[in-house]
Amino acid sequence: MAAGPSPEPAAAEVDNALSPLLSGFAGSMFMAIGSLGVGWLAPVSELRRLPLFIWMRTEAVGVALSIVLLAVGGMLLVRAWLRLGQRVRVWGAGARKATLQAVALWGLPMMFSVPLFSRDVYAYIGQGRLMVEGFNPYENGISALSNYFQLGADKMWTEAPVPYGQLFLWIEQLVVWSTNVQPEASIMLFRVAALVGVVLCIVYVPKLAELHGVNPHRALWLTAANPLFLTNFIASVHNDALMIGLALAGLYYCATKRVVLGLVLVTLSISVKPITIVFLPFIGLLWAGKNAGWLRKFVFWGLTAGISLAMLYAMSLVNGFGFGWVNGLSAPGSIWIWYAPVGLLGLVVASISNAFGLDGWGLAKWVYDAGKLLAVGIVAWQIFRGDHDRLMRRLTLGFAAVVLLAPMIQSWYVVWLIPLFAVTGIRDDWQVKALYFIVSFFMVYAISDQLEVFPYLQTEDLGLPLALARNAAAIIALLFALYLIFLDPKTKQLFSKPDEPVTTRPVI
Repeated sequence: MAAGPSPEPAAAEVDNALSPLLSGFAGSMFMAIGSLGVGWLAPVSELRRLPLFIWMRTEAVGVALSIVLLAVGGMLLVRAWLRLGQRVRVWGAGARKATLQAVALWGLPMMFSVPLFSRDVYAYIGQGRLMVEGFNPYENGISALSNYFQLGADKMWTEAPVPYGQLFLWIEQLVVWSTNVQPEASIMLFRVAALVGVVLCIVYVPKLAELHGVNPHRALWLTAANPLFLTNFIASVHNDALMIGLALAGLYYCATKRVVLGLVLVTLSISVKPITIVFLPFIGLLWAGKNAGWLRKFVFWGLTAGISLAMLYAMSLVNGFGFGWVNGLSAPGSIWIWYAPVGLLGLVVASISNAFGLDGWGLAKWVYDAGKLLAVGIVAWQIFRGDHDRLMRRLTLGFAAVVLLAPMIQSWYVVWLIPLFAVTGIRDDWQVKALYFIVSFFMVYAISDQLEVFPYLQTEDLGLPLALARNAAAIIALLFALYLIFLDPKTKQLFSKPDEPVTTRPVI
C-alpha cells in the first residue's frame, strides 16, 4: 500500500516569514540607533561623554539623522507586523513560531536602546531612591531628593505622589539599591522586570484565547508582535507590562477553577498599578459560577475582595506606607489630551465657554468628571448584567470604558486593552481594521511626541527647535502611515479588503 502524503511542516503554514522578520528587525535597529540621538538620557548619564552620543545629540546633522531613523524605523516595524500577518496561510504552529521569532528579533534591539517615547523609567529611579533614602513616596515627590533634577524624570513627578502599588515600590527600591542609582544599569533592570511581563503575556494570551474558542496563534500575533506592545513595554520601559502580564495570568487561573492562585496574581498586578482592581468583581462572578444566584454572587464578591484586600493590607504593613497609592490615583485624571474623546470634548467646552466669559476649564472639569461617572456606570452594567458565557468580554468592555472615557489616554493604556480584546475575539472585519488604524496612529504620535533635543540646538542660529524636530518626525511617520494605508500594494489591502469573519462568538 502506498504511503499517504506526509504532513506539511509547520513552517509551510507561513509564506516566507523571513522577509517581514528581517524588515522588522531593521526597523527596530533603526529605532535603537535613532534613540542615541533623541532618546531620553539622564543628565548625569556617562553616555553623554561618548563621542558617538556627543555627535548624534549635539550636532544638527546627527539629531536630524536620529529623527529620520526613529520615524522610518517605527513605521517599518508597523509594516513588518502587518506583512507577517498577511504571510500566514494557516494560524497554526508555524504562525506561532514566526510570531515568537518576531518578538525576539524585534524586541532585542529595544532592550539596548536609550528609553524612547517616555521618561517614566527615570521617575521609577527617583521613586526607588526615595525608598532607599527612607522617604515615604506616597507623601513625597522626587523633589525631596538632593539633585533630583539630575535624575532625568519629567517635572510632573516633582511633587506628584506615586500612583504605584507596594510590589512595584519594592522593585524600584531593589533596582536602585543594587545599582547605586546608576541610570543605565537601573534602566536595564527595569527592562528585565518589563520583560517578565512580556513573557507572561506570551504565555497566557494563547491559553486565554483557547478558552474563548479564539485562535491562540492569531491572538498572540495581534498582541505580542504588535509594535505598540513592543515599543511601550520594552523601548519605553513601562511597568504596565508587568501589570498586565500578571493580570492575564491571574485571569487564566481564575477561569480554569484555580481561583485563589489567580486572585493572588491579579492582586500582585494591582500592587504594580491599581487600575486592575476593576478585574475583581468579574473574578468574583467567575468564582461564583454560571448559575449562581444573587446571594452566592455577593458571597463570592466578598471573598474575592476580602482575600485581595487582605494581601494588599499585609504588604502595606510590611512597607509601612499603607494605602497611600490611593491618593496617587487622582494625578492622571487632572490632565487631558486632545485625541481622548472626553479630553477633546472638555477642550471644546472650555474654548466655547471662555469665549463667552465663563469659567471654561471649570466646566471642562465637569465634562471630565462626567466621563468618569459614565465609565463607572458601564463597569457596573457589565458586572450586573449580561451572559455569564461572555463574562471575560464583559470585563474587557468595562475596562475599556475606564480607559477610553478618561480625559487622558496614553498609548500604553491602549496596550492594556489589546490582549483582552485579542483573547475574547477580534474579528477579521472592521474590528481588526480599527486595530490597524489605532496602532498606526499611536505609533505616529509616539514618534513625534517625546524627543529629547539638546537645548543648545534649539537656538535661532542653529535652527533646530524642538517643535521643528517633532514636526519633522510627525511628517515622516505620517507619510509612511499614509503610504501603508493607500499606496503600498500589499498593506493597503488590509485597510480595504472585504470583511471575512474568522472568529466565533467568545465563550467562557
